[in-house]
Amino acid sequence: MSGPDIIINGAGIFGLSIAWEAARRGAGVLVVDPNGIGAGASGGIVGAMAPHVPENWNAKKAFQLESLLIAAEFWAGAQAAGGADPGYARTGRLQPVADDAALDLARARAGSARDLWRGLAEWRLVPARRGWFPAAPTGWLIEDTLTARIHPRMALAALAAAIRAKGGAIVAHTDAVAPTIHATGVAGLREMGIGTGIKGQALSLRHEARDLPQIFVDGLHVVPHADGTVAIGSTTERDTDDLTTDAQCDALHARAVAALPVLAHAEVVERWAGLRPRAKSRAPVLGAWKDGFVANGGFKIGFGMAPMVAKVMADLVLEGRDAIPDGFRVEDN
Repeated sequence: MSGPDIIINGAGIFGLSIAWEAARRGAGVLVVDPNGIGAGASGGIVGAMAPHVPENWNAKKAFQLESLLIAAEFWAGAQAAGGADPGYARTGRLQPVADDAALDLARARAGSARDLWRGLAEWRLVPARRGWFPAAPTGWLIEDTLTARIHPRMALAALAAAIRAKGGAIVAHTDAVAPTIHATGVAGLREMGIGTGIKGQALSLRHEARDLPQIFVDGLHVVPHADGTVAIGSTTERDTDDLTTDAQCDALHARAVAALPVLAHAEVVERWAGLRPRAKSRAPVLGAWKDGFVANGGFKIGFGMAPMVAKVMADLVLEGRDAIPDGFRVEDN
């Protein structure tokens, strides 16, 4: 590659996704990160790509819906280009229904999903069963067919392979000059004064469930992955940059086993802690900034938002077309 058409500072999910989208449109891309691929929150282990509830519709929920709908093509394209499996599958999600009020709400949301999701996915009630199903006091579970899972580290490796296959490069430092997108996570938000990092802890168990749906129970994500592990997460801990795991991680394990006893004897293969970038608005922060551009934020929903973030940022930087939704700009924070 001679001189790049675009430089992306940051090799997390937003940075690599934008680089891949630009590369597959024919642009020469250079990704720069002195800490390497997935050094921040993107190098975690959970990988839940779940939609917001289908009600009180807004620009953020609509953007996320489009991103989840194009995700299969996005990740298949990266895999085809680079040959690396990102661990993506749209396997759905199950949530127990706690009481009659929640049951009525679930029925109402099923109707909303039919309209808002345009018949492309379902939010429906299914009877609870034994096995890979959490206990449900009402005997009913919510199943949505829009939720997907992705293995974060496999996904980043797949993007990196695809970028390189298209002639792009990923380096620690550069003196090159080109239109630049800053996708630098927590450090970037703090520099901009519009956000910070929120600590999360998670763990991974050795348990083969790769074809089964995710479970969401009592605020806990239980995500089967393509490598024969199940990820459990995560905590939300403010006002700390201490990236050690502790009793709160133990509590995640205990809650997961209580919800799914089949996990009781599964080996713990990893405990993880990291800082997730959270802008004041909680939405991604996209658009012009200083002498370049920014793509940051996406607290807890970065992997789900990444395909559409990549699309609108490539549109903006490569084609001058601004399709950034309301609430996603720097000035909205």
